[in-house]
Amino acid sequence: MRSRLPGLIILFALAAAGIAGWFLLPRTSVPPEKLVLSPIGFDAIPGWTRSDPAPALAAFRRSCVALRTLPPAAELGAYAGRVSDWLPACAGAASAKSARKFFETNFVAEAAEGEGLFTGYYEPMLHGSRTRHGAYQTPVYGVPSDLVSVDLGLFRPEWKGERMAGRLSGQTLVPYPTRADIDATPPAARVLFYGDDPVAVFFLQIQGSGRVALDDGSVLRVAYAGQNGRPYTPIGRTLVHSGALPRNAVSMQSIRTWLKANPSAAARVMESDQSFVFFQDSPVGDPALGASGAEHVALTPMASIAVDLRHHPLGVPMFIATTMPDGRPLQQLFVAQDTGGAIRGPVRADIYFGFGDKAGDVAGGMKASGRLYVLLPKTLAGTR
Repeated sequence: MRSRLPGLIILFALAAAGIAGWFLLPRTSVPPEKLVLSPIGFDAIPGWTRSDPAPALAAFRRSCVALRTLPPAAELGAYAGRVSDWLPACAGAASAKSARKFFETNFVAEAAEGEGLFTGYYEPMLHGSRTRHGAYQTPVYGVPSDLVSVDLGLFRPEWKGERMAGRLSGQTLVPYPTRADIDATPPAARVLFYGDDPVAVFFLQIQGSGRVALDDGSVLRVAYAGQNGRPYTPIGRTLVHSGALPRNAVSMQSIRTWLKANPSAAARVMESDQSFVFFQDSPVGDPALGASGAEHVALTPMASIAVDLRHHPLGVPMFIATTMPDGRPLQQLFVAQDTGGAIRGPVRADIYFGFGDKAGDVAGGMKASGRLYVLLPKTLAGTR
């Protein structure tokens, strides 16, 4: 943790990206703690000429919608200048016919120093009911009325991107109950629905958003709305430490299989993660897109990523050169549109793979090292 306040718990905002893919970090070289960017030509980016940046252009257009709601003089933070520096690129994006030509004409590329970690997340489908009956026993909660969330960046610039959550005891902010406490004593919150599978509900909290097929035939979407402020503990680490799983076998699929096969121990293992996520419900909207991320725009499959907001502003196009779970190269342009509690570091991203079981299979196995390249508007060239 970069900074710590005595007696308080620091929460790095989870949003829709949640903490997918970070069940147990691999033992790799230690990534850099500081972002260092160096100019690079597009032709020197591995896979740039073979990649298809069209999905990223669609995602960037959505980021521009959010950007235009901000004052032109507003600082975007880190290396991204002001809103006004991005508006010419946003204007060009609206009518761009060729995605590759658009990015090469309007942006310069910079390489981030060092290798980092790239994981994945997705939007699952759950089955639920508005009422508690039969198999529908696991509640999914809205934001509790007594949950207090604080944006620490409003108090000190060096805390930008960091949040804290708790509840008031008189005039003192104290830690909110843990997952185990909430499981034992329901919070002061509306139940959005009851799930038919406690493991699926747990993984919904890991992913940060999902769709729910209700027993009345309707389908809704639930998205991250808040968190209890407690630290996230990867349950893969818990299972490894207990000897239940070997380290080299940890993945979303293996964890899910173990929890299903050991129902008497599953609750204890899941409660080893003190973090608890609260949701808000909404219509599904465009089924081809994901829930809104931290930038408040819908996520685009294979074009949206979650990043560490201490190092990167939202809305920035970023090229990732890494490896897919099946060993194929992944060399693709994305847009930073989300963040997550386990997304820590300057060369670190969580890739949004989309909706459904197929996307989940890929996201659950995604855990690879690679390189990151940042695209900045030419209006910022030479000004930093």
